[in-house]
Amino acid sequence: SIMAFGQYTNLDFDQIKTSIRDYLRANTNFTDYDFEGSNLSIIIDALAYNTYTTAYNTNMAANECFLDSATLRENVVALARNIGYVPRSRRSARANISFTVDGLEETATLTLNAGIVCNGSGSNTNYIFCIPENITVPVVNGVSEFNNVEIFEGNFISQNFTVDSSLFNQRFILDNSFIDTSTIKVKVKPSSSSTASVTYQQIDNIVGVTSTSNSYLLQEIEDERYELIFGDNVIGKKLSNDNYIEVSYITTDGRDGNGAAEFSFVGNITNQDGGSIDSSLISLVSTNEKSRDGDEIESISSIKYYAPRIYSSQYRAVTSSDYESVLGFIYPNIESVTAFGGEEMSPPRFGKVFISVKPRNGDFLSDETKRELIQRLKSYAVAGIVPEFIDLKYLYVELQANPYYNPSLNDDAENLKTGVSNALTQYSRSIDVNKFGGRFKYSKAVSLIDSVDSSITSNITLVTIRRNLIATIGRFAQYEVCFGNMFHTQESSYNVVSTGFTIEGVTGTVYMADEVINREKGRIFFFTYSEGGTPSVVKKNAGTVDYMHGEVLIDTCNILSTVIADNVIEIQAIPHSNDIIGLRDLYIKFDMTNTTIKMIPDIIASGENTSGSRFVHTHSYYTPTYTRKSNSPVTTGSALLPSTVASTGTTTSTSGTYTTSTTTSSTATSSSGSGSSSSSSGGGSSSGGGY
Repeated sequence: SIMAFGQYTNLDFDQIKTSIRDYLRANTNFTDYDFEGSNLSIIIDALAYNTYTTAYNTNMAANECFLDSATLRENVVALARNIGYVPRSRRSARANISFTVDGLEETATLTLNAGIVCNGSGSNTNYIFCIPENITVPVVNGVSEFNNVEIFEGNFISQNFTVDSSLFNQRFILDNSFIDTSTIKVKVKPSSSSTASVTYQQIDNIVGVTSTSNSYLLQEIEDERYELIFGDNVIGKKLSNDNYIEVSYITTDGRDGNGAAEFSFVGNITNQDGGSIDSSLISLVSTNEKSRDGDEIESISSIKYYAPRIYSSQYRAVTSSDYESVLGFIYPNIESVTAFGGEEMSPPRFGKVFISVKPRNGDFLSDETKRELIQRLKSYAVAGIVPEFIDLKYLYVELQANPYYNPSLNDDAENLKTGVSNALTQYSRSIDVNKFGGRFKYSKAVSLIDSVDSSITSNITLVTIRRNLIATIGRFAQYEVCFGNMFHTQESSYNVVSTGFTIEGVTGTVYMADEVINREKGRIFFFTYSEGGTPSVVKKNAGTVDYMHGEVLIDTCNILSTVIADNVIEIQAIPHSNDIIGLRDLYIKFDMTNTTIKMIPDIIASGENTSGSRFVHTHSYYTPTYTRKSNSPVTTGSALLPSTVASTGTTTSTSGTYTTSTTTSSTATSSSGSGSSSSSSGGGSSSGGGY
């Protein structure tokens, strides 16, 4: 008879074995299948194991056929290739340097030859930095200047191929792994003895490619190596027999090369005749920008995320999500990105798309990186739409945690405090925060505190939010700082407070706070204050507060110094909701530096005071203070002095949309802030340099 098992829904070994036994139970020819020591039982085990192994292999093979479920890199890359996606390679860390060569005689030009240029040091490790192609500069009055030379971390490697049309399927495979594909240079000669060559350009799609285009495609193959694919006289020019291909590239250590700041020259410079230059004529290398943007090869999870999105955008940046996908594709050092159209601004700025990026290494994009990305986006963006990068704006979330613990179960309060701190630190690194569009989830933070130890019985945790305003020192300016979250106003004043600063015309340290006018609006006032004393208002109408949208507008003032280092004024507010969102271009960051934890014995749970008469009650609502207490680094030296400095500028813009000032000694107008518009819906924009 035929063994009809039916369809399996669970391919577990034990269940397969049970199915075989159920079949044998219905067949009277076999009697010892249930006896574990019998020969038939051993045969059943072998059959079940074989079936289990076959089912597992079939399941895994089927999974490798789909992008979402594939696990082997070669298969994921091949599936992504089917929709035209080439995963990012490793990226070399790049630095910018300058140096000069002087004392030159009878020399017209100097050439810095491709290959090794410098040794760079950083994090107690030395790295080699190269350039992928020659750089030639003129000699003027015996001096040659190599300015703003971009160098790449890694080893410079050359590889050659000869085209052999007799080979049915000749492949041009680069031998090395860890290649930065952006440094690949391809030149083709008619033959190996030829002196003339044609440079071939790498393309990532076939738009605009003709039958005569000198171009090639690149694809990743096994072991993270790469293969060059040339044209066929339909898409790109076809190579001829005996053509000689010269390929050069840089292999890199990726992210490890970031941070090198000191460089020593070890390169090769020649004159117009090919003669070497005496190394003693070369000056010390000056660092314009330390090494940055090095990264590892694109991960499997990143390929799975970006491949379908890049395919859906068709390598065009039209919608906001297209910009986010394309940026992640062309710039691998992105941790989080947000983009929105200028029509969402107030007032609207049509024809622009605003982009804010959080890089993996550091807090802000350099000006050089911004310019480079804008240039690269031009090949993806719609004509007439201008991309503009705006600096990252942090919205800090801070906690005042008051966990209750049972001292009968654990009397080591400091150890418990450390455990709570570690749990919150772990949450501060989670995907809920540390991103655009992130959300601090209050219930998660509270439950994490409770789960640290069985001795913790409960906790009362308060939430505050903070933005940092970067003051324009010594100039009259307006400031607008947006929190993107509704403010809570439980008191008539001091719901919004700040750290100290000094202003023109007022002696001593000044603070700002709010005074509630109605449920939606309030006014900002400046005051002086000494610990334990009474605030003395020095300016009653210094600005306004929009409680509904979480916006603080400070009227024109001349800030001379700040208590917090780097010209920072920290502005703190109480959120209406304990769940904090990062609206538009605000980047949520959970700040453990200014988070406080106070362990409180639960004497009811311990049995020490079951009546509760001596129980320590903790306020469940924020108790306003006159000023903000901060653990941030303070200004050193004598920056905070009585205000005696005269005015250094006059306000030229009073709209509050931009912070613009003009110095009295110059007619040039300069922006003192990030130059971003404010949001009409409480979004995360801030003029005046807030971040």
